[in-house]
Amino acid sequence: MTFTVYGAAGSGSMPVEATLTLLGLPYRVVEAPTWEGDVERDKVAPVNPMRQLPALVTPDGETLTESAAILIWLADRHPDAALAPTIDDPRRGQFLRWMTFVPAAIYSMYWVRDVPSRLAGDDADDQARILGRTAERIAECWRTMEGQITPGRFLLGDEPTVLDFYVATASRWAPRRRRFYVEAPRMGEVVRRVDALPELKTFWDARFPFDEGWEG
Repeated sequence: MTFTVYGAAGSGSMPVEATLTLLGLPYRVVEAPTWEGDVERDKVAPVNPMRQLPALVTPDGETLTESAAILIWLADRHPDAALAPTIDDPRRGQFLRWMTFVPAAIYSMYWVRDVPSRLAGDDADDQARILGRTAERIAECWRTMEGQITPGRFLLGDEPTVLDFYVATASRWAPRRRRFYVEAPRMGEVVRRVDALPELKTFWDARFPFDEGWEG
């Protein structure tokens, strides 16, 4: 009864792996850093024709893609863990709002950033402009979210949800945490709490360690 995660250290599979870890569900990882080229992307093709991470294969053989969908599915399947507001919880609407916002507005930028030649071709100056503009767009999105959300100890209240794991992961990507703290200081306090959760210490150390200079 083992889940299979198609992912990579430091990638968008981190919130999925963190959730499985907290739920105590057995899983194995097919390591596939897709930004490194076609060989790695081809590892994912059998379960996701888009050749993108993450993908989750359940013990029943069902395949789920799209990180937000996987996280919501896992949380809803295990309501006792309280990793998402239930359907009748007044916070459910905002939970779904931001669980959709992160991949639509922010995570999608990394399809461009990982391989800027996808849009810029081989021109180095064009690639640099795209990297700069997407970094500014990501910062703007974090700033927008900061202005529309009222965190408690965590983003939706006093207990962590999968949204916290999602934001804590994505906020470590470019333009990196130092910029995130500037654009979203209240959310910055939340992600620091997620970083420090004792239940995830071993996981973070193994899969997305806080090495020197990690904040950018």
